[in-house]
Amino acid sequence: MGKKRTAKKQTAKKRSVKKRSVKKRTTKKRTREGSAPRVLHEGRFLRFMDRGGWEYFERKGISGIVIVVALTQRGELVLVEQYRPPLDARVLDMPAGLAGDRPGEEDEDLAEAARRELLEEAGYAAGPLELLTEGPASSGSSAEILTLLLARDCRRVGPGGGDASEDIQVHVVPLEGIETWLEDRRRAGVLLDPKVYAGLYFLRTR
Repeated sequence: MGKKRTAKKQTAKKRSVKKRSVKKRTTKKRTREGSAPRVLHEGRFLRFMDRGGWEYFERKGISGIVIVVALTQRGELVLVEQYRPPLDARVLDMPAGLAGDRPGEEDEDLAEAARRELLEEAGYAAGPLELLTEGPASSGSSAEILTLLLARDCRRVGPGGGDASEDIQVHVVPLEGIETWLEDRRRAGVLLDPKVYAGLYFLRTR
């Protein structure tokens, strides 16, 4: 009899533990849509926010972020490679930058910003510009919205290399065989921005 009572108590105890653990899982709070954001901290360029318990950041003092899918008159893709401190690595991506971040140019047009960044980073003058798409950069951690623009018939008019704070290496790569070239850069230890492949998709479907 004593053994039976002990077994019953152990079974009841296991059931109660299971019930408590299920209850804990179901009481997790969800972030409410439409909840007001709250500023946690402000840096020089970034503002750290909380919305309904979800932490994220937004960029201060800009009107947008542009990425340029730049195609030369000879059918080559213009890419840029530079050291990125957050990753402590060199990253290969497309010419890109901020719009409206300069004093007195807060309402800078996205197309003008794209032309400026392409010239500054890669030394290329953009031909006709076409809006490809726009969307979030990293929706789980950032409020940034990216705008991709296609620039055709680009021609080299300067050295590129970025501003005084940047050290950019410019690559001009023929579309034929570009996947092999990208894989070689990856094997060399360079991180590839996945948006490069998005740019290639748009080039081949336009």
